Amino acid sequence: MSSLIVPPILTSPRDDAIKLHGAFKGWGCDTAVVIDILAHRDATQRALIQQDYRAMYSEDLCKRLSSELSGKLEMAVLLWMHDPAGRDAVVVRNSLTTGNLKAATEVICSRTPSQIQLIRQHYHSKFGVHLEDDIKRHTSGDHEKLLLAYVSPPWNEGLEVDRQMVENDAKALYKAGEKRLGTDERTFIRIFCERSRAHLAYVASVYHSGEEGNIGQF
Repeated sequence: MSSLIVPPILTSPRDDAIKLHGAFKGWGCDTAVVIDILAHRDATQRALIQQDYRAMYSEDLCKRLSSELSGKLEMAVLLWMHDPAGRDAVVVRNSLTTGNLKAATEVICSRTPSQIQLIRQHYHSKFGVHLEDDIKRHTSGDHEKLLLAYVSPPWNEGLEVDRQMVENDAKALYKAGEKRLGTDERTFIRIFCERSRAHLAYVASVYHSGEEGNIGQF
C-alpha cells in the first residue's frame, strides 16, 4: 500500500494558501492541487495554511473546501484539516448523530485516557455539548454504559501490573462469561474500562493460559 510523505523541505503556508485559492477559481475546483497540497502536509502545517488563508482572503478554508468539494473526497479532505483529537471528535459526533455507532465505539475504545481527554475538550469546543451527554442521547443499554465508562474519569495509563489483581480479573471475566449462562456485562465493563492497557494485556495472557491449560483454576 502506498503512503503519502510530507515534503522534507518546509513549505510556505502562505504559498500553499495562495495555490489553494487559485484552485478554487474558474469553473469547478482543481482537486489535484488540493490533494497535492493538503495530503502532503502534517497537522501543524495544515493549521498554518488555514491561518494564512483566513488572513489573506477573510474566509474559512474549511468552509470553502466544503463548498468546492463533494462526496467522499470532501469528507476525507475536511478530516485532514483537523488535528488527531479534533478529527476523532468529528468522527464520533457524526457516528453518534447518524446512528451508525461502529465508528464512535472504535474511536472511544481504542484511544488512551489522555487522548480521550483531548477528544472530550475538542468535542465540547466544536459542538457545544459534552461528549457524555451525546452518548446518553444516542446510545442505550450496555453499549451506553460501556462508552460512558470509557470517557469518564478516573483513567489509568500506568505500566505497573499487579499479578494478583491480574489473576483475579481473569477469574472474574471467566466467571462472568464462559462459566455462566448468559453474561455479566457489568463485570466486563468494570474491568475493561478501569484497568490500564498494560494490565489488560496480562489479563488476556493469563485468561488464555487458563483456558488452554488448566481452565479449572478459574
